[in-house]
Amino acid sequence: QVQLVESGGGLVQAGGSLRLSCLASGRTFSTFGMGWFRQAPGKEREFVAGVSWRGATTYYLDSVKGRFTISRDNAKNTVYLQMNSLKPEDTAVYYCARQRTFYGLESDRGEDYNSWGQGTQVIVSS
Repeated sequence: QVQLVESGGGLVQAGGSLRLSCLASGRTFSTFGMGWFRQAPGKEREFVAGVSWRGATTYYLDSVKGRFTISRDNAKNTVYLQMNSLKPEDTAVYYCARQRTFYGLESDRGEDYNSWGQGTQVIVSS
């Protein structure tokens, strides 16, 4: 079972930036699509961004397009989420996740991911 460990969360003022990282264990990282999800207090978990297994394709929640960038470094078993122009409504626990199947297609559905990190808190103050 793969282990995913997020880091990089914290407290930032509105308009600021943070870079989240997610380190994966194992030797099959490069064959799985990866995603970032978030969950705010009292709200459902939502998809934020995804990247294909090779990194060629990225896709985003509409409200973060143009502000967030997902990327991956397969040599380092790491996926990143660069978050710029942060807003108070971005406050949430952010989770990275690995898709359920090898070489999977794009997906923003949580059920298509079966490995999850423990989450990292992001708080954006106004």
